[in-house]
Amino acid sequence: MSARDKYEAVIGLEVHAQLLTSSKMFCSCPNVFGAEPNTKICPVCTGQPGALPVVNRHAIELGVRVGLALNSTIHPVSIFARKNYFYPDLPKGYQISQYEQPFCTGGEVPIQLKDGTQRGVKLTRIHFEEDVGKSTHHGHGTRVDLNRACVPLIEMVSEPDMRTAFEAGQYLRALRNILRYTQVCDGNLEEGNFRCDANISVRLKGAQEFGTKVELKNINSFRYVEKAIDYEIDRQVEMIELGEVIQQQTRGWNAAKGTTELMRLKEGAADYRYFPEPDLAPLEITTDWQNEIRKQLPELPQQKSERFQESYGLSPYDASVLTAAQELAQYFETVTNLSQNAKASANWVMNELLGRLNAASVEIDQSPVSTEHLADLIRRIDSNEISGKIAKTVFEAMFATAKAPETILNEKGLRQISDAKQLEKVIQKVIEANTSQVVEYKNGKTKLLGFFVGQVMKETKGQANPGVLNELVKKLLDSQ
Repeated sequence: MSARDKYEAVIGLEVHAQLLTSSKMFCSCPNVFGAEPNTKICPVCTGQPGALPVVNRHAIELGVRVGLALNSTIHPVSIFARKNYFYPDLPKGYQISQYEQPFCTGGEVPIQLKDGTQRGVKLTRIHFEEDVGKSTHHGHGTRVDLNRACVPLIEMVSEPDMRTAFEAGQYLRALRNILRYTQVCDGNLEEGNFRCDANISVRLKGAQEFGTKVELKNINSFRYVEKAIDYEIDRQVEMIELGEVIQQQTRGWNAAKGTTELMRLKEGAADYRYFPEPDLAPLEITTDWQNEIRKQLPELPQQKSERFQESYGLSPYDASVLTAAQELAQYFETVTNLSQNAKASANWVMNELLGRLNAASVEIDQSPVSTEHLADLIRRIDSNEISGKIAKTVFEAMFATAKAPETILNEKGLRQISDAKQLEKVIQKVIEANTSQVVEYKNGKTKLLGFFVGQVMKETKGQANPGVLNELVKKLLDSQ
């Protein structure tokens, strides 16, 4: 048994998601990404004396939408608080957040495990806060861009409910999927509007008390989150085995080295000196407003996955892949409705289309293969107009040119040959060219039937109708 096998990890995740509002959380400045530095700012979001915050109603609505989607408890009254700390990108010297009375507690995120089963990862809380500015460090100093300051965020804090890096990755993917389905957040890790901090500790298996946790800060890809967690688990286990003490600290992920690195000792809640925000009244969310927002919720990923399994006979795995993004689910369902073949639609989307899209870094809504064209291709296969082999050739051309199957079939002369007389001529030619194999077949080596079928397929460049071909080859060989 390795040292790591004696221990289990305890993992909790804190996710910050920027909300898709047109303006910021407490002022009317535009909520946009990529603008020239310090051009989307005002006295409120830069913390000027006398400037007063006003709550963005749409941000509150989006937060409630998430809470309802995650089956959380929405509290009728919550309190904004000041989180005090000093950093160049925090112009006020404090961040408006929520602490003792968040607007939302409880709930869970459903995740799929490696064995195909599902379980829920419980949430502790969801609360509102404002984003901070962005510091860029150079050799000659630090530059601060306050465009992002005051952008509305929700922070979703999980229970320490995960035990492996894989579970943490699945949690993040599932959570981002829900945020995108509900149109609350883009979920773009590269732009920083979906950010993750991971809290990790280890303990001996069977122990009840938690170990000392270490926070991993702002990791910008799911793959790196998993790698960082695995590294940190190994690091902590090794330290404990050597008799060293784990310190509560914040560490960053160095992707180039594949290691976590110390950033600072971790602050506790007391260090932030939370107190109620005096410039904002308590936030009230009525039951009637909740009900209005609930009516606007779309079909969520878990519900859609279950429906795909029930309505289309898909496996849990296939359904989970096809509901990983709302646009992908809509694409698949449209192809299925047009082709009337759910299983074939799933196979073509997952096995042929997604791989090419990923390789080309193209999203499903920009696919060169339209839903109408893919459904047309599937219908032609089902009607035996073209073979599966021809279909793959046609599909490659469809992806490269965005043309319809009919156009490509005409241009390349790829129509399936089903005419018996035309095929018999080719079969006879193959038989005459392989007399020794004919003798072996007649002497009982019937497996050679496949050899003759393959030779005819080669002669016809894969255009022979397989069903018709097999019958004709056997008929002609038996008559020799």
